[in-house]
Amino acid sequence: MGMHQYIKSLSDLESIIRCPGKFKYEEHSVAAHSFKVTKIAQLLGTVEEQQGNTVNWRSLYEKALNHDYSELFIGDIKTPVKYATPQLREMLGDVEESMTENFIRNEMPKEFQAIYSKRLKEGKDETLEGQILSVADKVDLLYESFGEIQKGNPENIFAEIYEESLKTILRFSHLSSVQYFLSDILPDLLSGDFTNQTQLQNISQRIVNE
Repeated sequence: MGMHQYIKSLSDLESIIRCPGKFKYEEHSVAAHSFKVTKIAQLLGTVEEQQGNTVNWRSLYEKALNHDYSELFIGDIKTPVKYATPQLREMLGDVEESMTENFIRNEMPKEFQAIYSKRLKEGKDETLEGQILSVADKVDLLYESFGEIQKGNPENIFAEIYEESLKTILRFSHLSSVQYFLSDILPDLLSGDFTNQTQLQNISQRIVNE
């Protein structure tokens, strides 16, 4: 038993499409999402560091790169469904954790099992790095939904996802990186001419003011 199956599984993440079952102008894979979240987390971590906060970069990169690996086993579940009830979210988390642990135990050499159990567990926790991950994940989801709205996608779910993503980001408004996102990035995102611009500006303003 070696690491062959793990390396092979990384390619499988490229074929798992996010937000399945809905018309989209642009598809995004779980693998691409993980890369983008890591780059966004790097930016947010840089902002935190510039504001005098200590960032554990190894922890941040490992959390960001690995945060959706468990979707290899259950696929991507649409955000409104995943968060429909706390009980459902907890059940899905338990299934993901159990299947990931089974994969580690059955496919990885013993000398790597403890290391990868730690790396592949849920990374969104109360640490600064875990909070940055939570924000980075939602920033990418917000941009994915914005891309569909910008292109005129008629599916209402993308406005719902945009709203849910921004609300989650605002729960971390105590972070310097989130304040930077709100003051320097979000206004740029909303400033161009695009389909439903006024609607999206109004949604954003309402959420920020709540």
